[in-house]
Amino acid sequence: MNQSSSKRPRIGVIGYGFIGQTLVERISALENGLGLAFVHNRTPERLSHIEEMKVLRNLANAGNYAANLIVETAHPAITAEYGAAFLRHSNYMPLSTTALVDDDLRAELTETAMVSGTKLYLAAGALIGGSALMMRRDEWNRVRITFRKNPENIDFSDHGNAGLAADGPTTIFEGSAREIATKFPRNVNTMVTCALLSTGLDRCECLFVADPGLDCAVAEVEAWGRDGSYVRTEKRQPAVGVSGTEMADSVWQSLLRAVRGEQDAFVLV
Repeated sequence: MNQSSSKRPRIGVIGYGFIGQTLVERISALENGLGLAFVHNRTPERLSHIEEMKVLRNLANAGNYAANLIVETAHPAITAEYGAAFLRHSNYMPLSTTALVDDDLRAELTETAMVSGTKLYLAAGALIGGSALMMRRDEWNRVRITFRKNPENIDFSDHGNAGLAADGPTTIFEGSAREIATKFPRNVNTMVTCALLSTGLDRCECLFVADPGLDCAVAEVEAWGRDGSYVRTEKRQPAVGVSGTEMADSVWQSLLRAVRGEQDAFVLV
């Protein structure tokens, strides 16, 4: 490795779906000033076009690849099993933030980052106004986030339901962020992020609506302040799988901000 390439921040990517593939392509572009440390995918045959030395087959060996930042784009189980190990040698950004509803796990990850001098990054993802929520987190009396999606863009596999047959808008969940994360872990990462930045996992209200008439994904956030203030944002975007098309761009910007570095062990980027 030459001197110029050794100075490039090295990024490890876990998962090779829509977001993971986009990240790998952008990291591999020389003009970005980044280096690809490794790629891991549950089905490694999808990585046949990736240079063999950059294919990580066993996540337990991630420390051997000298990644400055590891980005998880696969499933919350990755963080539960390997998150603390990653943080002992690398900064870590789990996109499946539903893993963080486990208070003990979240505390372990934060403590490991502090002790190891690494950082646990919380990507803004599809959440608009996350920084504003975080800055006034003690001032919110109530926060509610609503998702509306076509059933074809909802993963029901962890809900014990193969899908939803409905003629019109149907509420499939209403309750806390902590509870919805256990029922739809691949669908509600933005809801969990919203909760962590505002009123907390048990107080943040979540509403999930399946609507076969939608040709886009809708995310709406409402916040009521103790001082009588009210904030509302709404975003509509096309969907690819369970994610909006904007997600890859948003994650990319979060990755770049993480590479620039932040002071706190657990920080929104």
